[in-house]
Amino acid sequence: MIVEKERLQDSKWKNWGPYVSNRQWGNVREDYSPNGNAWHYANHNNAESYAYRWGEEGIAGISDVKQIFCFAFSFWNKKDKIVKERFFGLSNPQGNHGEDIKEIFYYLDNTPTHSYMKMVYKYPINAFPYDDLVAENGRRSKKEPEYEIFDTGIFDNDEYFDIFIEYCKADHNDILARVTVHNRSKQDAPIVIAPTAWFRNNWKWGYNTYKGQMNASFDGCIDINHDSISIKKIYSRNLAAKSAFCENETNAPKLYGAPYTGNTYFKDGINDHIVYGSNTVNPEKRGSKGSFIIDDCIEAGQSKTFDFRLCPEEIDGPFDQFDEIFARRIAETNEFYQEIQSETTNEDETNVQRQAFAGLLWNKQFYHYNVGKWLKGDPNHNAPRNFNDYVRNTEWNHLHNKDIISMPDKWEYPWYATWDLAFHCVPFSIIDAEFAKGQLLLLTKEWYMHPNGQLPAYEWNLSDVNPPVHAWSCFRVFKIDEKQNGKPDLLFLEKVFQKLLLNFTWWVNRKDQSGNNIFGGGFLGLDNIGAFDRNMELKDGQHLEQADGTSWMAMYALNMMRIAMELAQYYQVYEDMAIKFFEHYLYIAEAMENLGDGKEGLWNEEDGFFYDVLQLGNGESVSLKLRSIVGLIPMFAVEIIDHKLLDKMPNFQARMEWVLKNKPELTKLVSHWDEEGQGRKHLMSILRKNRLTKVLRRMLDEKEFLSSYGIRAMSKVYEENPFVFSVHGTENVVYYTPAESDSRMFGGNSNWRGPIWFPINFLIVESLQRFHFYYGNSLKVEFPTGSGEKKNLDEVAQNISKRLCSLFLKDEDGQRPFNGGNAKFNYDEHFKDYITFFEYFHGDNGRGVGASHQTGWTATVAKLMKPRLTV
Repeated sequence: MIVEKERLQDSKWKNWGPYVSNRQWGNVREDYSPNGNAWHYANHNNAESYAYRWGEEGIAGISDVKQIFCFAFSFWNKKDKIVKERFFGLSNPQGNHGEDIKEIFYYLDNTPTHSYMKMVYKYPINAFPYDDLVAENGRRSKKEPEYEIFDTGIFDNDEYFDIFIEYCKADHNDILARVTVHNRSKQDAPIVIAPTAWFRNNWKWGYNTYKGQMNASFDGCIDINHDSISIKKIYSRNLAAKSAFCENETNAPKLYGAPYTGNTYFKDGINDHIVYGSNTVNPEKRGSKGSFIIDDCIEAGQSKTFDFRLCPEEIDGPFDQFDEIFARRIAETNEFYQEIQSETTNEDETNVQRQAFAGLLWNKQFYHYNVGKWLKGDPNHNAPRNFNDYVRNTEWNHLHNKDIISMPDKWEYPWYATWDLAFHCVPFSIIDAEFAKGQLLLLTKEWYMHPNGQLPAYEWNLSDVNPPVHAWSCFRVFKIDEKQNGKPDLLFLEKVFQKLLLNFTWWVNRKDQSGNNIFGGGFLGLDNIGAFDRNMELKDGQHLEQADGTSWMAMYALNMMRIAMELAQYYQVYEDMAIKFFEHYLYIAEAMENLGDGKEGLWNEEDGFFYDVLQLGNGESVSLKLRSIVGLIPMFAVEIIDHKLLDKMPNFQARMEWVLKNKPELTKLVSHWDEEGQGRKHLMSILRKNRLTKVLRRMLDEKEFLSSYGIRAMSKVYEENPFVFSVHGTENVVYYTPAESDSRMFGGNSNWRGPIWFPINFLIVESLQRFHFYYGNSLKVEFPTGSGEKKNLDEVAQNISKRLCSLFLKDEDGQRPFNGGNAKFNYDEHFKDYITFFEYFHGDNGRGVGASHQTGWTATVAKLMKPRLTV
């Protein structure tokens, strides 16, 4: 067996991993302000001096799974005002498009057990332009692009270090670390390298007093003393490395003007000692935070390598086999991915896909948030909440998260988001199906899921509503896992199905405004997709009937039906649940037609499109004829049932036939259940062939949704002819905006009015493939619209998939569209093959926008680059 696959059978190999956040400041968890100003309370400027309550941050940081002990790298170019201990970026109020990291780094490799990891950080040789980045972004308007670190000119003359950081494991608790620093400039340049270890501060809050300690054992060695940590020694190959120690404690005198009492060696002690030579480190060489300090100079165009080892016991010659172990782990990593990518012959695709997997794996993070304690404070840490005003997450007292979770982006989104994570798990299942299944189950646990059945959304508002894609992801991961391992994990599917029953019921009880099977939900993850705030409380009995909310629920019902049918092959009792969700789906399909009481439905026959409908207090309704992906989401409610499966379920088949015979009003609303497709398959879909064709005519029109790089979030027709709608006396104007948001609506760093988003595009591709599985060549559409060329739906799906993949691949000119035409990124030998997986992409030219460092759902490109599994 492949060695990395063998390691995956032993959970101990995941005890240590890249679980340290890239940003702990500016998060809700660390906000103890009375007014909920999370961005101000713990910010970048005080981060070096403030001991966090719930987690830690660092550059290429690793920790144990409970984050008791952390290790990361710090650097100083001898020109900056602070040591580079953490990645810099703007807070949401500072950025003209919200929070935004201002660094350049790339995740290059990683394995599921983190037996080998590699990344590269591009650190300027000259003074980091902190003030320039803050000032210029503050000056720019929402109409202007973000001012990035590359725009400052700091990289113009290649005056930067390429710092490659690698880890490998000699054993599950024996970790080798290597830093290779390349000076890309034409002049010699000094650098200080400070590998830093520390204990997460869990002793100051009033629950326990036990604190681990480190001390200098001898030159080139740091001792680690903690009852719960297996690693006991850190070695430096460079024996001239000095060691320095302080405490991971808040510098209250510096931050708050408090008097000096007791400890004077605070969290920022090593920083101040390196930069200013201050006496801020413990002369007794001990503390809860410690660093090796290596002061060196890298010659122009040259490189130097620095090696370190974290191990469980004292070793004679800790670096004797260091190079051999590294070489072996790299070879094993290559072996692991060669099997996964065996059918991919394009070298560029292989590179992109492997970096997508690397980014997913690097973005695992220890996430700790106990809402009950956070709301009331700790015995030694007050929480001055003003409960007469708004306080976040008061309804989630039960929530207690303390796990390794896949993050969307460990700097811009260093907190889990439920619907994001559902998409992460699909590509994750290709490389580590057990982790993917574990993540999906985790969010349904009783200490995550609300007692009423709601899944937590994200820490800024746990009660917000994400699209219900959890069931889709669970079944998708289940089938991929079954295909890879040759047997179904029925226990996983049963467990998650039982919990999703609660969540489905919550949706039915809470988000069906009138009890008519038409669903709202507000943002539903699409932020500013509407003409006005879809979370807004409307007046005089008005409410919004959402085409996307209702379609998501139709999809949810079909997903649950399909899971129940799968389980019924083994346990007959699940037939009844399959019947229940079959009927629920039919009622939702009927409601979409007439809103449950004969009013105008969500479908507009004249336009051939689905729209949200505003229900007025006087009983009338207004169709909001804004063409966006809201009208494409009904495509996702599609399921194909093989007749052989029905033959195994006589009770389901009998009940289905009774319903279709006795309730013709339901039968006519689904796509010809009684007509078998190719190979005796049956189709369930809100979209009959006629309506599907009309929707696709819009979606595949280059003047509307179809971009060279995928499907836009909103029709391009609104670029020249904006949509206008008035509500509550306010005129709302919607323009097609293909990239950054042009308003502060919903935080200002999200935009669903034109860009290309991978999660929606991924579901579009899958849905088209399912429709083709039923129709085959009997259904062809004009592609692109107006071209006169007909394609079947599989060909359309593959074409859209190629457009999405092309965002990252070199074109005929050697450019990668996500780089936005940046010549250095596209052609420089030290940039051109490095990939960043952005949050979303410019609807016209493909430029990467939003969070830049592996926004998890964009990693679904790795699945698109795999040969398709038909499930």
